[in-house]
Amino acid sequence: MSSVPATTSHAGIDSVLNEDRVFPPPETFAKSAHIKSFDEYKRIYQQSIENPEQFWAGIASELKWIKPWSKVLEWNPPYARWFEGGQLNVAENCLDRQIALGRGDKVAIVWEGEPVKSDLSAGEVRKITYSQLADAVNRFANGLKAQGIRRGDRVTIYMPMVPEAVVAMLACARIGATHSVIFGGFASHAILDRVEDARSHYVITADGGNRRGSIVPLKANVDEALKQTSLVKKVIVLKHTGNEINMEAGRDIWWSDVIAGQSADCPPEPMESEDLLFILYTSGSTGKPKGIMHSTAGFLVGTYITTKYVFDLHEDDLYWCTADIGWITGHSYVVYGPLANGATVFMYEGAPNFPDFGRFWSMIQRHKITILYTAPTAIRAFMRAGREIPDKYDLSSLRLLGTVGEPINPEAWMWYQQVIGDGRCPIVDTWWQTETGAIMISPLPGAIATKPGTATLPFFGIEPAVVDRDGNELPTNKGGLLVVRKPWPSMLRGILNDPDRYVRQYWSEVKDCYFTGDGARRDNDGYFWLMGRVDDVINVAGHRLGTAEIESALVAHDAVAEAAVVPMPHEIKGTGIAAFVTLEAGRKPSEELKKELINWVGQQIGPIAKPDQIRFAEALPKTRSGKIMRRLLKELAHDGEVRGDITTLEDLNVLAKLRQQEE
Repeated sequence: MSSVPATTSHAGIDSVLNEDRVFPPPETFAKSAHIKSFDEYKRIYQQSIENPEQFWAGIASELKWIKPWSKVLEWNPPYARWFEGGQLNVAENCLDRQIALGRGDKVAIVWEGEPVKSDLSAGEVRKITYSQLADAVNRFANGLKAQGIRRGDRVTIYMPMVPEAVVAMLACARIGATHSVIFGGFASHAILDRVEDARSHYVITADGGNRRGSIVPLKANVDEALKQTSLVKKVIVLKHTGNEINMEAGRDIWWSDVIAGQSADCPPEPMESEDLLFILYTSGSTGKPKGIMHSTAGFLVGTYITTKYVFDLHEDDLYWCTADIGWITGHSYVVYGPLANGATVFMYEGAPNFPDFGRFWSMIQRHKITILYTAPTAIRAFMRAGREIPDKYDLSSLRLLGTVGEPINPEAWMWYQQVIGDGRCPIVDTWWQTETGAIMISPLPGAIATKPGTATLPFFGIEPAVVDRDGNELPTNKGGLLVVRKPWPSMLRGILNDPDRYVRQYWSEVKDCYFTGDGARRDNDGYFWLMGRVDDVINVAGHRLGTAEIESALVAHDAVAEAAVVPMPHEIKGTGIAAFVTLEAGRKPSEELKKELINWVGQQIGPIAKPDQIRFAEALPKTRSGKIMRRLLKELAHDGEVRGDITTLEDLNVLAKLRQQEE
């Protein structure tokens, strides 16, 4: 018997996590912050909710428009059109506008490659100013036009984390071509699926990328994918690693040949506000990727203002978001949001643990990075490796920390705050989605007190709520469905080739609301506590338990580095709880430890939340972006078989070892 999805019940989700530690914004931080107090936050937030069109128009007016809009919002649920009649160009706002503001000589990108020298010091480092980046974008944009790429064409980008990946995205935006970026760790059939769904005739790639000391064969993966489709007319190839590749005459062309002789002057294409800026594929519950569509103006407005306020960006910051550009976090908070603010962005090509777990911290020390935005999964991996590693490095340049990707458990939050932030750096725990385009719930670091494990309060203009299936708001500390009541500029405009799915998945579960798919509760201060995906809710003997809270309890035990909780069949209760656990270095699996962990959860939460089964694992199956693939664990726990799509799985050996435990 399987668990009942939250979307088929009027019941809420039982909240079992208690956390009462509170950290006010440091006074010195608040003094220089863009938003300096909770009263200021409340005042602006209230204004933004009472008159959202006026608020968003004010933010949009800070950008450069080619033609002003005639109407801020046209809302025909579930379809929104923002800044109707207006025209702008995203690349112009990220480059030309910054140069006009006097930032031409300011460094836009600091990049470090993965390979290190024999003495383990830094490898290649490049620094690119806004003027240099604009020249590179314009030359490449003119080169794309020379290859026949025009406004409205779909261009697939499959590249390593190198500055040229940013150049490719901005060049597409400059000429009005829609880009579809594919994470550089995906295999050939993932490329094929996305190229065919987007009807993309052009691919931009590299010979290879560096990952954990090996070369990822990017061009070979493209070649393999294109054997099965005749759609692609041109493949542009950046020479990066120098590995031997095949170049098909008439189709393949080197990046260097594309830009040869091209002018550094390329007028920005005037784009309508609702023109498609990009398509980004995200995993669907069926295993078939869905192409999320984002518009030009709304996406830029949302990422511009959230980057400014959530990260409290200042002119002298060196800002590092560790996400790959193949994910929405990379689009919003590596490329468009920071560059639209004139920030200096740090980019790193490789793995966080190459050549060892000191790599992140050595780069922060070496470059004096001030803002770090990374995933809870990475933080837990660093915890497991031991605090003695970051303790070797000078991290005093850091002034703000952020987390993204999934709810962060309180123990990881505290480790991040104390070990990496030395107890002095505010943490912005951000909640948002590929679909939302920009951050929706997050503390503003100079204004909102934080608590370990909560994303706190909504951003300006965002009206989330915790409701039952009928849309009734639930009382304090009662878990339910997280929805957003009003449209916002950076919201998705649909799913490519599947308009019915857009309506069905996001706008049909709760009347007149955007349904996020997440469970949440609000505490006595109105803070939002994310409880994981509602389809991960486990119904145990009539109690509906969020998996994120049970996982947090497990990780709070000093033996546990990481945990994932999924439902399993149970003869008596119908549905039981299976916990997959990775131990801290030096801790050994044992039957005694299993019993201890089961009892520990009972003590932390209550007997109803005790796992029925604990399975120790050397590692948990994760996507290449670091998210635990609970769907695979659920299948394993159910009957020992994995049937779903595993193209996003980073390490197939992890799955093989978990299967061996079944035998």
